[in-house]
Amino acid sequence: MAWWKKDRTKGRKKPVAGQEKPSRVPEGLMVKCPDCAHIIYNKELADNLNVCPKCAHHFRIGALDRLRMLFDGAWTEYDKDLVSTDPLHFTDTKPYAARLKTTIESTGLKDAVVVASGRIDGIDAVVAAMDYSFIGGSMGVVVGEKIARAIERAIETRAPLVIVCCSGGARMMEGALSLMQMAKICGGLARLDRERLPYVSILTDPTTGGVTASFAMLGDLNIAEPKALIGFAGPRVIEQTIRQKLPEGFQRSEFLLEKGMLDLVVDRREMRSVVANALRFMGARRGEAMPVVVSELASAGVAASGDQPPR
Repeated sequence: MAWWKKDRTKGRKKPVAGQEKPSRVPEGLMVKCPDCAHIIYNKELADNLNVCPKCAHHFRIGALDRLRMLFDGAWTEYDKDLVSTDPLHFTDTKPYAARLKTTIESTGLKDAVVVASGRIDGIDAVVAAMDYSFIGGSMGVVVGEKIARAIERAIETRAPLVIVCCSGGARMMEGALSLMQMAKICGGLARLDRERLPYVSILTDPTTGGVTASFAMLGDLNIAEPKALIGFAGPRVIEQTIRQKLPEGFQRSEFLLEKGMLDLVVDRREMRSVVANALRFMGARRGEAMPVVVSELASAGVAASGDQPPR
């Protein structure tokens, strides 16, 4: 071993705090995958539908990106001006009214769901896409109303319904009014079922709380993205309650598929074609409204209001 060592820092100026040499790479140009640490250019990531090209990690995306992903091209948005009114005058760390205002300004959305109609591989469909960036995608009165109207529009136009779920659950700032939306939407889906119209539920990361306990798991076909967190209570809450370590992958989509709670786990890049094939299997046709099918109850003289058949 040499008894001397060259001082490579001699003659160099020591960096002064706050005056470090700026990076030549512009900010926001690249992102690191949280799973494999692969560095991806934002444009490359966007072209790949926000899926890591190396490990297929699915980044979270917004409601408008979901609509672009599913629809063939242009779509028509409905009820875009509905806004929550803070019925309980709720305040936690800040007033709910102020939280709504700042979230609307930062996201450009009026609430946590966007409802639109368009075509999926030529098939007319109504799609409701939830957005996690709006107060955790929580379900309040406006979310419930917009999805209920989406169901009514699907019935009126004889079109399939697709709901893209991404939510932390019911919105606590609206209390029982938020919880009422669970029954309201489920009632609408029962009408959709009586009309023999398909409902496809797409569960993304995360889908939890009251959304999972209601419409998210009621699809004729329940599809999830890979490794999506799906459940009622979160895994940390469950571990603290039962005081046991949960199995590996608990509440992830692959675990739920194995236990029979999901029908399919589908890569986002294949979602549009899978949904279109499923709708065709359920009777949807390109450029055509779904046919009216007279149910056995209706043919027996049972009213459409849901009266019980004669015994």
